[in-house]
Amino acid sequence: MNSISPRRRFARAAVAGLALTGLLAACGGSGSGDDSSSGASGPVTLPFWGWANGQEAVVKAFNAAHKDVKLKYTKVTDQLTMQKQLTNAVKAKNAPCLVQNTAEYVTSWVSQGALADITKYVEADKDKFNSGSWAAAQVQGRLYGVPTSSAPNFTIYRTDIFRKYGLKAPATWDDFIATGKELKKHGVKITNFAGEDPSTLEVLAMQAGAHWYAIDGNSWKVDFQDEGTLRAAQVIQEIIDNDLNSKLSFADYAAVQRNYDDGGTATRQISTWQMAGMVQNFTKSDGKWALSPWPTFSGEAAKTPAGTNLTGSLTLVTKQCDHQQQAAEAALWMSTNARAVKTMASPETGNGVMPALADSSAYVDDAISAKLLGTNYEPAKKVVTDSLSTVTTDWTFGPDWTAMFTEMQAGWAKVVNKQQKVTDLLAHMQQWTVDDLKSRGISVKG
Repeated sequence: MNSISPRRRFARAAVAGLALTGLLAACGGSGSGDDSSSGASGPVTLPFWGWANGQEAVVKAFNAAHKDVKLKYTKVTDQLTMQKQLTNAVKAKNAPCLVQNTAEYVTSWVSQGALADITKYVEADKDKFNSGSWAAAQVQGRLYGVPTSSAPNFTIYRTDIFRKYGLKAPATWDDFIATGKELKKHGVKITNFAGEDPSTLEVLAMQAGAHWYAIDGNSWKVDFQDEGTLRAAQVIQEIIDNDLNSKLSFADYAAVQRNYDDGGTATRQISTWQMAGMVQNFTKSDGKWALSPWPTFSGEAAKTPAGTNLTGSLTLVTKQCDHQQQAAEAALWMSTNARAVKTMASPETGNGVMPALADSSAYVDDAISAKLLGTNYEPAKKVVTDSLSTVTTDWTFGPDWTAMFTEMQAGWAKVVNKQQKVTDLLAHMQQWTVDDLKSRGISVKG
């Protein structure tokens, strides 16, 4: 939601203990990359693709600390570009050993046979990671990568604008809409819905208890019209119908950042990593921002979606890698080495991400910015840590998530531009997803 790229989510992708037949069209295994490099001259070189700020510094530190294994880093533009480039590389049989990715894509890549099962190389390190992040690297209880980050969710808002108009940080989505209507009177939008980014719908549905994909016996169950999704749709529709949102595309990232900096839009529902762009691009509003908890649905306890979020990233190992053990161990080093973790946690040196470690509290100071928050910096720490304890953990990503999300993007643009209702999009996605899974030979109910 309001993210640099649409896809930064954390959720439980594992569907342990279920038969593969009918659920996944194919399944990636460990292949032939059981890594004996004896007889090789010189260090093993592992190509690594990623997009996050700070990774080049982490790679440099890894290479300085290792003689026998070296990483060769290639920076990809963004998350969606990664999926396209990896698809081409897998087809051409020249996939890199390591790729940055996020939880929603793991099942899809496993079903295509693109990822290596690295369970035997990393399972002993399970206790180093929080349980949700660890689950995000799994499909059917097998591990295909190493978690790199979590992403606590919260609201960031302009204190000067709220103070000027006598407003408080919205505690519920009803409050959010009411605050948006008041801000509208003064020419300020309360949020931004990028036409290419339907993650807003996803994370609100997730928060409301929706389950677009679920396992039912040996079949996938699809439901884009359950009670939770419809509750989320109602909130979004009211925001759009009342013109409470900006409609700036992240294709013009600079324009989005200027809009926030200039006070054109007063809030964002974000995570720590998105604050990095604010820190790096703002010139007018430093010190004028504060954090508040993610809004709840009225009458419900605090609950934050496993969304921009809380999908943290993962470092996945590909099946085509000839050195899978070294790749898995390199991924573990990047996720657990104190210097590497600190580099990635800081919005100044990295991507402002919270680590996927079992205890990430020591990194809150690095993951949020005193420059951006000013006198609101100390109170912000509690908002971040509290959000980690209210995370949705029962969301499952389907095996055609990439294709589904691409289809949803086209419909979401029409929603944002008032060419169709959110419920119209959901009805279309229900039928489209069922048909798509059937076309792939995957057993489905819905």
